[in-house]
Amino acid sequence: MDYLRNKFDIIVVGAGHAGCEATLACAKLGMKVLLCTLNLDNIALQPCNPAVGGPAKSTLVREIDALGGVMGEVTDATYLQMKVLNSSKGPAVRALRAQSDKAEYSRYMRNLLESNENIYLKQCCITDLLVENGEICGAVDEFGIEYSAKAIILTTGTSLEGKIFVGLRSYSAGRLGEAAAIGLSDSLHKLGIETQKLKTGTPARVDKRTIDYSKMTIQPGDEELSFFSFKPDRPIRKTYPCYLTKTNELTHKIIKENLDKSPMYQGLIHGVGPRYCPSIEDKIVRFASNPSHHIFIEPEGLGTYETYIQGFSTSLPADVQVKMIRTLPGLENAHIIKPAYAVEYDYVPAVQTTHSLMSKKIKGMFFAGQINGTSGYEEAAAQGLVAGINAFNYINRSEMLELSRSSSYTGTLIDDLVTKDIHEPYRMLTSRSEYRLLLRQDNADERLTAIGRKIGLIDDAQFERFEIKQRLIAQEKSRLDGLRIVPDEKINEVLAKYEEHLDRTIRASELLKRPKISYKVIRELDEETKNLNIPKEVYEQVEVIVKYDGYIKRQQEQVNQEGKLEKFKIPENIDYFTIEHISTETKEKLSKIKPKDLAQASRIGGVKPADISILMVMIDKNRIKK
Repeated sequence: MDYLRNKFDIIVVGAGHAGCEATLACAKLGMKVLLCTLNLDNIALQPCNPAVGGPAKSTLVREIDALGGVMGEVTDATYLQMKVLNSSKGPAVRALRAQSDKAEYSRYMRNLLESNENIYLKQCCITDLLVENGEICGAVDEFGIEYSAKAIILTTGTSLEGKIFVGLRSYSAGRLGEAAAIGLSDSLHKLGIETQKLKTGTPARVDKRTIDYSKMTIQPGDEELSFFSFKPDRPIRKTYPCYLTKTNELTHKIIKENLDKSPMYQGLIHGVGPRYCPSIEDKIVRFASNPSHHIFIEPEGLGTYETYIQGFSTSLPADVQVKMIRTLPGLENAHIIKPAYAVEYDYVPAVQTTHSLMSKKIKGMFFAGQINGTSGYEEAAAQGLVAGINAFNYINRSEMLELSRSSSYTGTLIDDLVTKDIHEPYRMLTSRSEYRLLLRQDNADERLTAIGRKIGLIDDAQFERFEIKQRLIAQEKSRLDGLRIVPDEKINEVLAKYEEHLDRTIRASELLKRPKISYKVIRELDEETKNLNIPKEVYEQVEVIVKYDGYIKRQQEQVNQEGKLEKFKIPENIDYFTIEHISTETKEKLSKIKPKDLAQASRIGGVKPADISILMVMIDKNRIKK
């Protein structure tokens, strides 16, 4: 019983979304895992918005599920509302979003951890890392207790040297009510790992009994539910609405009058905040011509009166927050349960890691989540899963899982982090992927389930369901290619509702390509299609494949072109400074990031196409010096 001697295969530091995915992946693969966290009551906590998914993020959650992770399963089991965003737009930007029951989500995840006999939970603060001959071998907690391990995954979130700001007051904390992780940054520095500062924040929480919802616009979820996990038997739960209110002239006046009390505007916070989720004071300053901003009122759970004020993140003083919130329609008598705050914390720029998320300097040490400079639960969970898989691969001397940009949003996310030397909280966006029509939320299982199966995280039953679904998709597409729609009075009467008309016999797949014709219309036109009762997840994917066939083929050609650069592998330990005809700045960037191939080198900011051409010639002629 090695755990009695504090001996484990893997140690995971931090039990947020990255830490939970990493721990469960390692444990399912047979590793004995010690999961260390500052507070066991905050496992898988959603410290900001109690929601999962949204544009690009929903694709990450589906990819996690396809690889064998659990975020999709937990979200499906604990939702308060499900809603498909951008449903009227193209498939590349459609996104499922769930409003979660915050406490239930955390309990469900903790139960998954505690029901796995390979997982050992420990409430402690890891303050030091043990390394021998450039390889990780253990960790030490604040009490001086040593734990040995063959690999360590750091998923510290905002806790690493965290400092909270409410107005001009500040104190050490990673989250409101939770201590910061002190000491680990110093240990990383001693090992030659660089850290920098980032900043994030969260809005106030308000007592729902003091909200007048009649003054707001109701925002219901979808009646026809969609789910994140590809697993069957998703629970059908009662759903609850969100509400919409807006800031106004008085809100903006109060904020402008109190900017001198903002730690951000007074220079007390040095870390850069998330560009795509700015504080309300930042919105007012940056978009001064905008007379109002949307504010969403969202429930935190069925067992609490706490309500989340989305879009109203701030670090202004608590008394100013009260005045600001009470200017919003419906919140005139609001009681604030928890104030909004900003938090500044240490992160490790991910250019110091490989695509496997392992440190370039210390073997066996992996980083995942906000410690890599990302923002968002979904981004963290995706990294945690990859880091967990690769910690297992490292111990077993197996090939590392390094997902490509063309295979997944997860691969795009990691490639951006390790290649682009980002200095602000990174958020996954559809625009970040050049292959977004190929990397849709609906086909994540098609792209990644086989990989999850090979790794060992997808069981027989799930893989069989996947194969059946793929067969149904292929069969239905083939059937539509062969189905002829013959025009007559009845057919054109149906088509007239969709501003369409047929004057000749046409294949069903050809008709489906028309913008206003959906698969459901084909059902109206053809009795056989109606009686087949094809599952929604099958016919939706068939519809996308048929409608966007030309675009998909064009993007696949783009992938093939990129693949040509990936074939040019750059030797390890290359001395870029011996190469002539490329600038010193380019040499410095290439030396810092150490790209593995020309495709990655071409994505480094500041590296020009001419530089890639020179490197290609050098590699082709085998003239690069090591």
